[in-house]
Amino acid sequence: MDDPVGELYARVRRECDRRAEGLWAVGRALHADPETAYEEHRAARLLTGELRRAGFEVETGTAGLDTAFVARTGRGRGRCVALLLEYDALPGLGHACGHNLIAAAGLGAALALRDVLGEELEGTVLAVGTPAEERGGGKVALAEAGVFDGVDAALMFHPGVHDWSWAPLTAQTQVRVGFHGRAAHPTGDPTRGIDALAALIQLFNTLAVTGRRLPSGSHVQGIVTDGGSATNIVPAFAEGLFGLRAATSTALEALVADLGAWAGGVAAATGTTVEVTRVGKGYAHFRDNDVLSDRFGLHLARSGIRLTQPAGGVFLGSSDIGDVSSRVPAIHPFVAILGDDASDHTPEFARAAASGRGRAVMLAAAEALACTAVDVLGDAGFAARAWDRQREKAAAGL
Repeated sequence: MDDPVGELYARVRRECDRRAEGLWAVGRALHADPETAYEEHRAARLLTGELRRAGFEVETGTAGLDTAFVARTGRGRGRCVALLLEYDALPGLGHACGHNLIAAAGLGAALALRDVLGEELEGTVLAVGTPAEERGGGKVALAEAGVFDGVDAALMFHPGVHDWSWAPLTAQTQVRVGFHGRAAHPTGDPTRGIDALAALIQLFNTLAVTGRRLPSGSHVQGIVTDGGSATNIVPAFAEGLFGLRAATSTALEALVADLGAWAGGVAAATGTTVEVTRVGKGYAHFRDNDVLSDRFGLHLARSGIRLTQPAGGVFLGSSDIGDVSSRVPAIHPFVAILGDDASDHTPEFARAAASGRGRAVMLAAAEALACTAVDVLGDAGFAARAWDRQREKAAAGL
């Protein structure tokens, strides 16, 4: 009996395998030449060059970001899949988060899909270059610019120290809190002074108490950005910058409101006035589409890698993939290139991103991403189930 879907899977796997050395050369080139957020000019040129040579229509400077791009292939009919390519590195550590492998895997999946698009498989494939994941959030700007409008699935993988089917990534934002007091000489006129720094310290003490009863995934971490100018002047102004995280975007908004209330209480108790200002847009929490991520896991298992659910109550940080997942069905599985006793954002992880294990994971992920895209493009029922799941989670605030 003919198995047209199975043959499509086999074809994209053959294409990925045929391109293995070229994809690894791209991954190694990115690794050897790391560029940080919004400075990934050589990386973007390398990737867009590969895509143009394969026949993709490439737009650069997307959403006003010099190092972002969208490469498109397909006839414009049917469904649309976006493959997300990250390629920024960490200051001083290079590709210690493995974004070189993300870019190479996404590139491989996109090239393989172009080669099988035709009468048997209609649809559009986008390879989306997403700069500045580590600092700045390029995907937020791309999402707000409408890049993912009309997309039925946004697919990527991330190298890590766990084999997890999805990423427990929190919503996050930053809040600046400034207290205004009154300057005075601390010895000659101590009663006239209103110590803004003392108020800021009191806010930190308040957070130490309230932090113990925050819900799982919620967290506040602060630093002092202005504590006064001299030891013989009661500080008239003091400021802190606070990073807030929460398991969901709704919970994050509640935490922002709580911080404002706590700061207002401290101001009332200390005789200061306070300004609470949100900094930037932050990230939404990641909404895993398990219809898609379960299918990715099935395809990845063919390479001998079996994904499990994340450990309960564990959160790994935040990412701008959250803002994509709030709009369209998305996946962000972790595939280990080091053991779970290790950590990313370390020199050891950077070495692993150029290792034989890194190569094997990148190629396995490219195949699994391409096969998952085949399912979305070729099976209307499967794509509809992914959208149904997306709406269910959105309605539940998950």
